[in-house]
Order: sequence, then structure tokens, then C-alpha cells
Amino acid sequence: MHTGDVLTAVRALVPALRERAGEAEACRRLPDSTVKELAGSGFFRLLQPRAYGGLAADPDTFHTVVEEIAKACGSTGWAASVLALTPWHLALFDARAQDEVWGAGADNSALICSSYAPTGTVTRVTGGFRISGRWHFSSGCDHAQWALLGGLVTDGDGRPVDMRTFLLPHSAYTVDDVWDTVGLRGTGSNDIVVDDAFIPEHRSLGYAPVTALACPGHEAHPDPLYRLPYAALFTTTISTSIVGIAQGAYEEHLAAARQRFRSAGGQQAAEDPFAQVRTARAASEIDAARLQLAHNMADMYATVRRGEGVSMDQRARARRDQVMATERAAIAVDLLVGNAGGGVMGQGGDVLQRAWRDVHTGRRQAANDVERALTLFGQHVLGVEVHDTMV
Repeated sequence: MHTGDVLTAVRALVPALRERAGEAEACRRLPDSTVKELAGSGFFRLLQPRAYGGLAADPDTFHTVVEEIAKACGSTGWAASVLALTPWHLALFDARAQDEVWGAGADNSALICSSYAPTGTVTRVTGGFRISGRWHFSSGCDHAQWALLGGLVTDGDGRPVDMRTFLLPHSAYTVDDVWDTVGLRGTGSNDIVVDDAFIPEHRSLGYAPVTALACPGHEAHPDPLYRLPYAALFTTTISTSIVGIAQGAYEEHLAAARQRFRSAGGQQAAEDPFAQVRTARAASEIDAARLQLAHNMADMYATVRRGEGVSMDQRARARRDQVMATERAAIAVDLLVGNAGGGVMGQGGDVLQRAWRDVHTGRRQAANDVERALTLFGQHVLGVEVHDTMV
């Protein structure tokens, strides 16, 4: 299978994904049939290493497919993209961890969920770590066989000494069904609960080597994909889903507006000059968001393909534009909803209303904290040293 085949296969699934958007909301998780079909399309293998049957695709291809999914169903775009991103992160781990998930005798199609906020308790012990606690917002976790969880390693006095990501099999944790939200309802972003699990050393990876691009997996996988900064790839993927939701809302709005008449005066909605202006503004916001995301990722990918390191200038710019892409997508959807008339907020689950709820829920994700991200860019260009793992 080639990367182009995945895009073709996913586009063929779009009508079914759109049809199941209501089902995903009602069930508060992705339908099993959706996950099965996306797996069959090869989507979850796009960022998986070639050595384990993956495609090690370029980021532009990956994000193009993510946007296609999110246009059809925001919850599916969000949760599926997070599940598809974790193989890239696992590729940075010790080879023994990768073998346990993808190696001989393992299921190399296994899905990995994630929750990176260090909310649990981690203590170093002989040979590894003991980990306990509750991790929130793990999108798609009901379908995963493994989990990546963030944690602060503490010493005997409870003081943090290291920040790491830990790989756990499903047998080491339980899923607590707590996800019940206004938007992105179908993502199944439930809690992961761990009760004193032992994690061997090789199934953990420090944040410092990930930021420095000096991980064990870099030696095993030469593809330039794995030389991209984690923060840039992760946050861009989150924003790509949201931009995809906005694009889907825009396309839905155009189709509806061409047919709708305003109750006041019987004017066709498409002939209203104010509606035309709002539509144009929304289209421009979406295009600006998409173009900046694509430009920054393409620039970084070209850099690593030349064998060079991604600069702090590139990292800071990508973080700045990523968070602004999310804001622009939200502005666009607000404009479209303002154009759509009172019926859009009915209880019937209008497509544009769902997009509005999804986008504004997605903005609450930590990666989309506008002021925090813009502060990091401002610090960098003004000569203040930046200390943040998300750049």
C-alpha cells in the first residue's frame, strides 16, 4: 500500500463517516465500524515506521487525510488523528518497546491512545517505575490496546526530578467512561485509571530527549519523518482537525445557503450582501489557517530531509501559527453560524451546529491556549530564552 492509496480509500469512506456522525455523538465514542474501516484504509499506519509495516508518510499527506476525515465528522477526525499520531511517538522509544507492540507475535495494527498531562504519580524503582493515578481526555481510548501516559518522576521526598512518557498495555489500566460534553461528543475522550502498575525502563521516554531529537528510535528509523519536533507535529495535527471541521461547515453552509430563503422579505439568502461578506470572511480565515499550517510543516520537513535540524525560529513560528489556525477556524464557524438563521440552533443536530460545538470544544485543548502559545513566540523573537516542552 502507498500513501496515495490511503487518501483514496479514506475519501471513499467519507459518506459513511458523515452518515455516522450522529451515531458517534449518541454513543459518545467512535462507532466500531468506523475504526475498523479506517484501519482497513491504512490510515493508522501512515506515521508507523516502515520496519513494522507502516508507511512513514510525509506530514502533508497525513494532514490532508486528517482534514478529509474531520470535514465529514469532527469527532472522528479528532479521535482518529490522535490514534494515528501515537505510532510516530512510539517510533522514538527503545526498540524493545516497539517490538512489544508491533514485533513478531504482536499485533502490528494495535491502536495506542494517549494522555500526556502529568496528572498521575510516578516513582522510580529498580528496573523501571511504579505509576498510579488518573489521566483525562484520552481520545479514542475505548478502541486502543495500549496507552501513552505522561508523568512527573518524583524522588523519595515527592519532588519532581524528571518528566517522561510511559507505555502501558491495556491490562495495566482501566477506562472510566466520563466523557459527556457539548462538542466533540463522539471522541470518547474518557479517563485512564492506573492502580500501581510497574513500567519497565524501556517502556518510558523522557521529554528532554524528545525535545532535543535524541531518542533511541532515531537510530532505528532513518526516515526524516521521525526528525520532526514532537510539539510541532502534535499541535499541528490537533489544529488540522479543527480546520477540517471548519471546512466541512463551510461546504455545508454553501449548499444550504443556495437553497434557503430568509423569512423577512422572502429574499434568497445567497443574495444578501451581508451574508456574502460573512461567507467571504469565513473562507479567508479557513484558507489562511490551512496555508500557514501546511507551509510551516513543509518547511520543517524539507529541513529534516536535508539532514539539518529544525531551528527555534521554525518551531516558534509553527506553534504561533498552529494556535492561530485554531482561532481562525473558530472565527470562521462563528461567521457561518451567524449567517445561517435561527434554525441552526434547534435540537435536531444540524451539521453546522455540530461543527460550532466541536470547534469551540476543541479550542479548550491545552495545545490551543492562544495567549500561552503567542507568549512563547514573543519571548523567542524578543530574545528571551524559551523553556517549554511544547515548542
